[in-house]
Amino acid sequence: MLNKHYPLYFLLPLLTLYLVFIILPSLIGIGYSFTDWTTYSDEVNFIGLENFQRIFSPKENYLAYIANTLIFTGLTIVLKTVIGVALAILLNEGVRRFVNLYRVIIYLPAVLPTLVVALIFRSILNPANGVFNGFLRSIGLDSLAWSWLVDPKIALYSVVGVDTWKGVGYITVILLAGLQTIPKDYYEAAEIDGAGFWARLRYVTLPMLLPAIVVVSVLNVLYGLRVFDVVYALTNGGPGYATEVIATEIFKAFSQGQYGLGTAVSSVMFVVLLVAGYFVIRLLERSSAQE
Repeated sequence: MLNKHYPLYFLLPLLTLYLVFIILPSLIGIGYSFTDWTTYSDEVNFIGLENFQRIFSPKENYLAYIANTLIFTGLTIVLKTVIGVALAILLNEGVRRFVNLYRVIIYLPAVLPTLVVALIFRSILNPANGVFNGFLRSIGLDSLAWSWLVDPKIALYSVVGVDTWKGVGYITVILLAGLQTIPKDYYEAAEIDGAGFWARLRYVTLPMLLPAIVVVSVLNVLYGLRVFDVVYALTNGGPGYATEVIATEIFKAFSQGQYGLGTAVSSVMFVVLLVAGYFVIRLLERSSAQE
């Protein structure tokens, strides 16, 4: 009898810890999202849906923060996945010499601290004396020397570019591992049938790589919807509110002592994460089943 139920002795303490440190604080936080809890008052009053009405009100900027988060997530998913697939194929098939060196170079940005990357790119993308604009001017492309992190129209896309540069190496490693699990027999059979590179890519590589693409897509969705560090370090949500995302607004709400509002925004982010993750997984699973 003891041996039959022996695993429960390990499972119950883990479930208890998960309940105490994860589920219970989450429920308490959701409860506080319906209050006017601030650092300026000792009283905590129930106010119903007022915080959520404020978040979704057209008069406030919270809808713009949600939109920025979704744009950031969508663009980084596409860019990291496409570039990651291209680099993984290049490392797996196209590069024969110094392949390990190239792998290290591609993966290196992923291990660099975000603050270091942000400081470097803030200098590189400086509109007045940055290296990037200086290079563009030196080759006669003065019209492309923009205010990358200062212009509200392109600041968010500049942050997307920096984050893609930093994170694509990590995605490449996962996709490269997926490529190396594809049996060589499939490629040999395709070559015998006269399939070229693009035919092999469409009918062999991508279908067989789809499980790895599912993994990196889910990881990118979860990361993108809760992105904070690269945005805060590069622009602090500016200029104005051009690059403000949900996580930076949560940070600012708590920093200003608006705890009830901050927990309400956190609850919204949790729901967005849950819904987006669910639909991404279902969509990719359906694509995998069709293949």
